[in-house]
Amino acid sequence: MELNTKTLLDFDAALEVPTYDRSKVTTGIVHFGVGGFHRAHQAMYIDTLLRRGEAFDWGICGVGVMPSDKRMKDALRAQDGLYTLALKHADGTLQGRVIGSIVEYLFAPDDPEAVIEKMASESTKIVSLTITEGGYNISHTTGEFDASHPDVMHDLEPGTLPRTTFGLICAALALRRDRGLAPFTIMSCDNIEGNGSVARTAVGAFAALKDPELAEWIDENGAFPNSMVDRITPVTTAEVTTEIAETFGVDDQWPVAAEPFTAWFLEDEFTSGRPPLENAGVNLVPDVRPYELMKLRLLNASHQGIAYFGYLAGYRLVHEACQDELLSGFLLDYMNLEATPTLDPVPGVDLDQYKKTLIERFSNPQVRDTIARLCAESSDRIPKWLLPVIRTQLDTGGSINLSTAIVASWARYAEGTDENGDPITVVDQLSDALVPLAQKQSSDPLAFIGYRQVFGDLVDDRRFVASFRKTLDSLHSVGARRTLEEVRGL
Repeated sequence: MELNTKTLLDFDAALEVPTYDRSKVTTGIVHFGVGGFHRAHQAMYIDTLLRRGEAFDWGICGVGVMPSDKRMKDALRAQDGLYTLALKHADGTLQGRVIGSIVEYLFAPDDPEAVIEKMASESTKIVSLTITEGGYNISHTTGEFDASHPDVMHDLEPGTLPRTTFGLICAALALRRDRGLAPFTIMSCDNIEGNGSVARTAVGAFAALKDPELAEWIDENGAFPNSMVDRITPVTTAEVTTEIAETFGVDDQWPVAAEPFTAWFLEDEFTSGRPPLENAGVNLVPDVRPYELMKLRLLNASHQGIAYFGYLAGYRLVHEACQDELLSGFLLDYMNLEATPTLDPVPGVDLDQYKKTLIERFSNPQVRDTIARLCAESSDRIPKWLLPVIRTQLDTGGSINLSTAIVASWARYAEGTDENGDPITVVDQLSDALVPLAQKQSSDPLAFIGYRQVFGDLVDDRRFVASFRKTLDSLHSVGARRTLEEVRGL
């Protein structure tokens, strides 16, 4: 059966559906970047509140900015904003739930003025973001907003309709200022250290270039809470769609599957109120940094640890790689010996148990997360998740061999061929620059890490360079498995 408002109550009881009256839900949150993670995480939390009879003025209006977002617009509009969230338990249980918290969707390329007006509306209190690590347009080396992007330059021209997320946001904030309304809270839910602070930098920098007085108003009145978000959400495949259809009898154009585990730590800093998120299991904390560093440097960086070594060793699914004791042992060694020493104390969290749980989550055979997903867009991920570990350990004299080995495995992967000589499709916005550099490594071992746009001055550090070269040489001469044994001292 097709999924929409009319068919909602006709599904089998095994599929949980919204029991609340969606016609009474109004938009309070505008969200940029409605992908799998948002629909498995933030939208699910709001749906939980609605099922409790709360937060009816906190419905979500999704916004798509990229041309590829048109498919999401078409899918959600055909289904009245409804979609299926399937939780994949390790024992094979598939738990299905229809999420109803997305009540509108706007596609910015079709009507940017409608997006601006929606954010400028007094009822909109929060604008949230999952626009990926690279969506903030912040330089890895300078930490500053890059105003040279063609779309940014377009948006800065007087009288133009914005194309970019921050152009749209600043246009809406300017309207709110002119109307005497408080700025909405800008809430980043991306996997970036200090994601709220990064959002503040991007918005503030764009506004300063467009309208310095607006930038000052935002700085004085705005709120950009930091958050830590956590749920493994693989790309929806045709197999997932078929499995959901066969299990629950639902014809869903774009369902989403995720692991059962979910977490959200959020700083309680909002300009005009917020939904009662604590009633849905969100942890409201005064300082999210300890939880954020824990997740980014243990979970996210470990994903990179298993990605390239796993691919080069012949694995294509994350759970298969993590069930290999050589690889899972490498991850635990990295987490225990190099990542954990860089963390702040994490109130209320047993780190040893957390690390054990991560290995269990990675090993869930039902999630079927792909190694290829973890290998994609590495130039956005490695500088934010792993290089800070290396820099901190260098500063304190700690071990770097395991974390540097991950960098070397990325450099080897980026050469574009595996250990059998078969081609690798390197998916990265900087692939045109990085792949040719990686392919020079046989004659120039420092070519890849000499790309300062990603690595900054690490190539100038003798200890990092020596460790990197040793691992890269090993990867070329004896391959991924034997290299892992050497790095681990087995």
